[in-house]
Amino acid sequence: MKSITVLIADDNKRLRSEFRKILENETDIKVVGEARNGRVAAELALKLRPAVVLMDISMPLLNGLEATRQICKALPDVKVVVLSAHSDYAYVGNAIEAGAVGYLLKQTSAGHICPAIRAVQKGGTFFSPAIAKSCDHLNQQSSKTSV
Repeated sequence: MKSITVLIADDNKRLRSEFRKILENETDIKVVGEARNGRVAAELALKLRPAVVLMDISMPLLNGLEATRQICKALPDVKVVVLSAHSDYAYVGNAIEAGAVGYLLKQTSAGHICPAIRAVQKGGTFFSPAIAKSCDHLNQQSSKTSV
């Protein structure tokens, strides 16, 4: 079985280390690199061509949304899953608009990170349950008002 290659991009070294530890326990996932800012993430994605990038939104030099945009434009087969402390729907929308196919809240991501990687690698999407629930709620409200 071929491993799913992953690049972790987060300016917090401790969080990168925690994500790496979670992923290294999986037999089908291999961390190929880490980036401390958006600029390095974009450069490493071009060099390493990971299957999935875990991308923090708030990073120095180049924010995660712009790094996502650049990666998705240059490497359309690479899947980006955003990691964020922001649960606001506007952040989710901006991430999707930039090309992300997943959105995980950092506070609850530990149990969802591996399923998210596997889902997006297979061509699906993955959102933290709280994000998915709020999106469903917004969709239900908008369909009620547009009827």
